Amino acid sequence: MSRYRPPSIAPSEITPESVYLNRRQWLNGALAVSAGLLLPGTPAFAAALPTFYKSRYSSDEKKNSFEEITSYNNFYEFGTDKDDPARHAHRLKTDPWSIEVSGAVVRPRRFDLDQLYKLAPLEERIYRLRCVEGWSMVIPWVGLPLAALLKQVEPTTKARYVEFTTLHDPQQMPGQRSPVLDWPYVEGLRLDEALHPLTILAVGLYGRPLPKQNGAPVRLVVPWKYGFKSIKSIVRIRLVETQPLTTWVRSAPQEYGFYSNVNPEVDHPRWSQAKERRIGEFLKRPTLPFNGYASEVAGLYRGMDLRKFF
Repeated sequence: MSRYRPPSIAPSEITPESVYLNRRQWLNGALAVSAGLLLPGTPAFAAALPTFYKSRYSSDEKKNSFEEITSYNNFYEFGTDKDDPARHAHRLKTDPWSIEVSGAVVRPRRFDLDQLYKLAPLEERIYRLRCVEGWSMVIPWVGLPLAALLKQVEPTTKARYVEFTTLHDPQQMPGQRSPVLDWPYVEGLRLDEALHPLTILAVGLYGRPLPKQNGAPVRLVVPWKYGFKSIKSIVRIRLVETQPLTTWVRSAPQEYGFYSNVNPEVDHPRWSQAKERRIGEFLKRPTLPFNGYASEVAGLYRGMDLRKFF
């Protein structure tokens, strides 16, 4: 297994204490104006995230535009069409918000957003996002390592997997009134995947608070896996001993495996995964193993049959 060293951070890049102390004031203002992004015909909101540093884990590829990232989304809680989330997500109330962390941990806790932001300095990480349908984007996420949160609750020796659950509220999320999936949305990772330094809890993109159609106020981002693993609007995290039954595995186990690592050699039953189309481009490009992150994560799966554990 590969070993990692945390990025070297210059003192000038460390988030000032004053920024942390004023985050609640920032959050209230940011959420108040963020609804404007979700209404057709209104300009993007101008709120900015607190100080964050540029992560060394970022891709150097050209980023997709803010408009592309926020108008073409998979978020079935608001509808199955790609433009449904941008049209309907304004219903979602993201303040107050908290995440309950429980299960095989020494110190179960509930984190509100203010507490979450204090766990580690925020980082901008430019990650590729590969969707199982064959499209991809390059997104400048802002977030913090999931490992920083898990460290606070101290996983026990029984913790082998991490289960994540999205908010279940059909009044706010009209897509949940449809039986297209078994709600609430549930995803999971192996504990070592969750602790990997590439795995983050995203709270923003393009230096702005995370838009609601992109999973506000906090979502998972696991860049070497297909996008449906990066669960949105998280309200609960449980550390468990057995592999969680995730939403897409429950819905279509022959199409969506638990691991969901990007593997161009394993086709979806209804289409090839060998190529992808970057949003904003016409021509397709070859799909990279582990979405281009093989040098960082392939060691996690040494000895595994990646066709069987897809």
